[in-house]
Amino acid sequence: MTSQERPEKCVVAVDGPSGSGKSTVSRRLATAVDGVYLDTGAMYRAITWAVLQGGADLADPDAIAKIALETELSIGTDPSAPHFAANGTNVDAPIRGPEVTGAVSAVAAVPAVRKHLVALQQAIIAGHPRIVVEGRDIASVVAPDADLKVYLTASAAARAARRSAEDATDVAATEADLARRDKLDSSRAVDPLKQASDAVEVDTTGMGIDDVVAHLLHLLNSKVSK
Repeated sequence: MTSQERPEKCVVAVDGPSGSGKSTVSRRLATAVDGVYLDTGAMYRAITWAVLQGGADLADPDAIAKIALETELSIGTDPSAPHFAANGTNVDAPIRGPEVTGAVSAVAAVPAVRKHLVALQQAIIAGHPRIVVEGRDIASVVAPDADLKVYLTASAAARAARRSAEDATDVAATEADLARRDKLDSSRAVDPLKQASDAVEVDTTGMGIDDVVAHLLHLLNSKVSK
């Protein structure tokens, strides 16, 4: 898709499990269409950071919800430099740490947290003509009318290898943690991780980033040019 072919408006929903390439692909795709990028997972991580800072019991949904609703999020949607702040504190680094990673599924499972963040996500989507949104329930819950819905996946081994390379962690331990999070996220009562019925599944195992982005651009162009 050239700049001349760039759609005037488009919403692209990219879902999938951790390590499938969602973030890198979504950022590249947003840049290609001269749009903005929203990492919804980072929103849940930022809230989780605030919950941990507040000392809330992860088994107490009311305490988690209270902190979530009181936390002021600042969300940068530039695909070349996305950033997050919670209550004025830059949290780009800490939300990727092991403490937040270990707690985010529990926080994200709280219905009041999901309701609050989905509303914020939908407001951000409505405010931009071209946006690529990545997460785990975008196509089914956040943006059910998206122009293109994609479910990115990859083999467990490939996902673990990618994530451990990013985080400089042990591959086996990373694979076990991804399996733990997948089980929690796919079995939660509210908005579980799942492929939307009308989403295109793209298995990125063995695919280069450029190949995946080119494929999604082709899919998007086919959708918006009809």
